Amino acid sequence: MSSERRSNWTLAAYAATCLPLAGLTLPLVVYLPEYYTSELGLSLTDVGLAFMAVRLLDMAFDPFIGGVMDRTRSRFGRFKLWFAIGVPILMAATAALFMAKPGVTTTYLWFWLLVVYAGTSIGSLSQLGWGAMLSPHYDQRSRIYGWWQAGNIVGMILVLTLPAMLPLVGIKGHNIGVAAMGWFIIITLPLTAALALWKAPEPRLTIPPRRSGLMEYLALLRRPSVVRLLVVDFLTGTGPAITGALFFFYFERVKGFEKGTASLLLLLYFLGGLIGAPLWTWMAMKIGKHRALAFSGLIYAAMTVCALAIPQGNFIIGALLMFAIGVPYAAGAFLLRAMMADVGDEERLASGHDRTGLLYALLQGTVKIGSAVAVGVAFPLLALMGFDPTQTGVADGLGGLALLFVGIPAGMAVLASWLVMSFPITATRHAEIRDALAARDLEDAALAGRPSPLPAQDFDAAVRPAE
Repeated sequence: MSSERRSNWTLAAYAATCLPLAGLTLPLVVYLPEYYTSELGLSLTDVGLAFMAVRLLDMAFDPFIGGVMDRTRSRFGRFKLWFAIGVPILMAATAALFMAKPGVTTTYLWFWLLVVYAGTSIGSLSQLGWGAMLSPHYDQRSRIYGWWQAGNIVGMILVLTLPAMLPLVGIKGHNIGVAAMGWFIIITLPLTAALALWKAPEPRLTIPPRRSGLMEYLALLRRPSVVRLLVVDFLTGTGPAITGALFFFYFERVKGFEKGTASLLLLLYFLGGLIGAPLWTWMAMKIGKHRALAFSGLIYAAMTVCALAIPQGNFIIGALLMFAIGVPYAAGAFLLRAMMADVGDEERLASGHDRTGLLYALLQGTVKIGSAVAVGVAFPLLALMGFDPTQTGVADGLGGLALLFVGIPAGMAVLASWLVMSFPITATRHAEIRDALAARDLEDAALAGRPSPLPAQDFDAAVRPAE
């Protein structure tokens, strides 16, 4: 089994790229919408619609770039090349969005959101596809994406500590804290990208590229396993995204915490997720990815409902509960991405084509819909309920805020658990798929007079020798 297992150092280098990417993704959902309304003066509706519309427009980019990645052939690999291309795009967009000054227009926000989400699509899709190539094995993929999730959570934690740490050294101001997040991304992105490109390998494909575009992207939606994963991903991603978008509103206005204290509670939430990542990786290896995911969703729902019981301003209870909510939060993102890698093998067996880029483009689409809904629907609903983010000391809209913060995410988690419990690609089924692929590849190689099957070579290159 040693040849099937990547070393921790290799996976740590791969996961290092999550630090800046997650450090960018978290503020886009949690900090920037609130910052552009409270500090830069744009309206709730304008900001909400901008984030939602740009996210939805960006979805059209995913099948295009995913198909391009599947057709790419270079000596650097498919996904590593595209990850390198995304780095300067993300650095430029981060500087524009995080260093914006009062007086910016909605047009300015729209433009740079388009750029940052295009860069995020390139970076995230190439990173996820790269991870799928590191091993073809069921349990090792749980481990690979467990490292990926741990890297994401560490990146979020580092970003969250910046606003809390700056006042300790005499630097105050919400705008300065947001700018510090931007500098964190701009500095760490090229450094971690260089490390991963150096240490984390990717096999060079020898099979010729095939058409991989919009029609193939849509054709994947006819596969039941793909559709189920997408629905579950939407549910497990949208709930926490709504929680994140409303986090500061809820804890400041409903529970009476100061912004700095609320930031610390959010930090504890992600610390819980960091503890949860290896726990759910272990659980997935014991009972299967789908069962571990279902179990985590039920715990998440129960803990989220308990957030209503946090006493006003009680930091101890709030901290314990936010940590407890964070532990099951970690499971959804990485287990679903490991499961999608298994679906990629199912698709290759059925069609004979490698659609890794397109499959992760579909998965990215649900993430974007979820984050768009989190801001684009939740913010206008708050406005309709009478909630005003600029007014303090009034109770208008606080009941609706509590319902959106707790009830909807908990309900989504329960529904996701029910849907994923009967997911068909188990460890046993995946082993059958891999055996069938190996047998077909051997037969194809014999018919073509090749010394060894090319698809098997592609995957073996990704796992031999262990690094």
